[in-house]
Amino acid sequence: MLYSLARPLLFSLDPERAHKLALGALDLAAHLGIARVLAGPVVQAPRNVMGLTFPNPVGLAAGLDKNASHIEALSQLGFGFLEVGTVTPRPQPGNPPKRMFRIRPARALINRMGFNNLGVDTFVSNVRASRHQGILGINVGKNFDTPIERALDDYRHCLRSVYACASYITINISSPNTQNLRSLQEGPALENLLSGLALERMALSERYGHRVPIAIKISPDLDKADVRFVADSACRHGMDAIIATNTTTSRAGVEHLRHAAQAGGLSGAPLRERATRIVQWLSEALAGELPIIAAGGIMRGADAAEKIAAGASLVQLYTGVIYRGPQLVGECARALKVGAQDGG
Repeated sequence: MLYSLARPLLFSLDPERAHKLALGALDLAAHLGIARVLAGPVVQAPRNVMGLTFPNPVGLAAGLDKNASHIEALSQLGFGFLEVGTVTPRPQPGNPPKRMFRIRPARALINRMGFNNLGVDTFVSNVRASRHQGILGINVGKNFDTPIERALDDYRHCLRSVYACASYITINISSPNTQNLRSLQEGPALENLLSGLALERMALSERYGHRVPIAIKISPDLDKADVRFVADSACRHGMDAIIATNTTTSRAGVEHLRHAAQAGGLSGAPLRERATRIVQWLSEALAGELPIIAAGGIMRGADAAEKIAAGASLVQLYTGVIYRGPQLVGECARALKVGAQDGG
């Protein structure tokens, strides 16, 4: 209710400015102790995935809190888990503004942020300073100026840096806003990356005495053969989950709308069917060997239920929260709890 009153003001501002303003207001509400009251009680619908117990299957997707500086406030919105980042080894400004655009008639966003973040050292300091006790995923990427053939170095650096404070770690190889990044989803490049990550994780497991799960985040623009290859490679190298999906470069459904010609990744309602199809293909290819975390176009509880029916174990929200507000979190969690109770 409160968000519906605030949204016209936020939507009158540049999207990136509105984003910062909304997070600042949420931090204040959390500090005053009213954020949890406004969001309502956390829906209890536990799920066991990747060896972790999630209070409910609805999470926050990466991208909303790139520097892990709003964890405590976001944790009060009823999510079963949070994923923060994408973080890179070194700080980088990302692409020049303007770099985020609303396509309001389609309930969509286009962004070309470009992994703007303060670097992994500041990121880890922010995580350690938070008092969050819930499940925290950390999404890692490569710096824009690291040659693609040396991408593994960046991912290993981030893996080492965040390992001790992550519930799970997501390897982002699917953003369309870092040049050539998506090529890491293909053939020998993917095999080399996952093999190197598996070896690094083995060493870190011995050092810290526990094994942190690794998820791979993939693009919605893969074809069925590509999806099968990613699934086979992830299983072969001992990964723990696949997140489907990131944003799309397609403009299907928004072609003639304002801002549709902007470069970047499209998210929101127009992505729903495409992302769900990837989940279905993954489910067929994995045959239960690895869990799927679904993201893309979830704008209501029924959309979350659709993703679970397609084969996902968990779901993540981002653009839907921009358009619907925090009430979407509880709506999705309740829909999935009812579905589970009904045997769905």
